[in-house]
Amino acid sequence: MKIGVIGTGNLASAVIGGAVRSGRISGEAFIVYDIFSEKARACCERFGASAADSAQQIAETCDVVILAVKPKDFAALLSALSPALEANDPLIVSVAAGLSIEYLTGFLGYAPRIARIMTNINAAVCGAMTAYCVGARVTAQDAAFLDSFCKSFGDAIALEESLFAQFGVLAGCVPAFAYKFVDEIARAGVQIGVRKDLALRIAAQTVLGSAQVVAEDDAHPYALIDRVCTPGGTTIDGIAALDALGFNDAVHQAVVRSFEKDIALAKAKEKDQK
Repeated sequence: MKIGVIGTGNLASAVIGGAVRSGRISGEAFIVYDIFSEKARACCERFGASAADSAQQIAETCDVVILAVKPKDFAALLSALSPALEANDPLIVSVAAGLSIEYLTGFLGYAPRIARIMTNINAAVCGAMTAYCVGARVTAQDAAFLDSFCKSFGDAIALEESLFAQFGVLAGCVPAFAYKFVDEIARAGVQIGVRKDLALRIAAQTVLGSAQVVAEDDAHPYALIDRVCTPGGTTIDGIAALDALGFNDAVHQAVVRSFEKDIALAKAKEKDQK
């Protein structure tokens, strides 16, 4: 199977890298194109992919076409590629945030086999959480491939497209919150006498392991907290400090504000498209 990728930015590179790193998909399966040829060349050298001469070549020859360009470029790209895509009829996969399947289909002169995925740069280390939804013409075989492909660089769920905005915040914005949390723990480690590089390593692995326990243990996170907190111990004092300083509210507000901004940007985009 030939998997064409149009656009080789950070997200596309993370997806390709994670898929190859997992061992489920060979780098040779990927054919990439970018208007900046040096970016495509770097992607090929890093992951063992091959470079296409044009987006048209990918549209004409690939079984799967992943569209990873900037949202503002989709209209022109799809309109230009529509004849080639119709003739080849590949599975089209968009990674663009905020662009619905209905909207994307409007730029094509036929009913495509089309799907959307939403993921994050944690795909590079096979640690992404990815959601996908599919259009009416997507076959069971297409959906099975999409599920397997997304799970090659992390975990994946089929999700109603109406929930993609919420998912985009939880899986797309939260990694930055998690990075900040890890860094602040490491900085606090420096304050109590631990070298920054060592504190960062300790913090990252501890948060990684804690997340894995939450994912794999049936216990509620609060029950897991209770397991760690001993009466009169050190951990309960730290938990009390987080509560007193507004940790819970800060996390809630970070998620809610990101979602509100996403909705505002989507409305502005819709206004521009009219």
